[in-house]
Amino acid sequence: MTAAWQQYRSAPPPGTRVAHADDLPEHGHLSLSVASERGRFPLLVVRLADATLVAYVNACPHQYLPLDQRGDRLLCDDGETLRCTNHDAVFATRSGEGVGGLGTGCALDPVPVHLENDWLIIGNVSENA
Repeated sequence: MTAAWQQYRSAPPPGTRVAHADDLPEHGHLSLSVASERGRFPLLVVRLADATLVAYVNACPHQYLPLDQRGDRLLCDDGETLRCTNHDAVFATRSGEGVGGLGTGCALDPVPVHLENDWLIIGNVSENA
């Protein structure tokens, strides 16, 4: 996983608590603005049907607008693609790779997350040990 998300001026430090596990939908997404001493960071967390968690900077690489700026229907019914509400750029949910429309050739910036003591935490487990 690349660390491009850490290049954002408002990127919270690894170990930042993001949300309580109960706030994450069973099969869906959660759009958050994570506050830290660096500012507010746009985060999109997706829980896939197999309970896998993936997270991305909530910024479409096509124009860096929030993926959900025009509505909250980002996740396709099968859970395998995300569609930007601004210009219909399409991204693979598991990898963030652009797979259609204006997303082709682009990719979302992944953010490592994990669950720890019923909290969603930014960073890999080893970064926080």
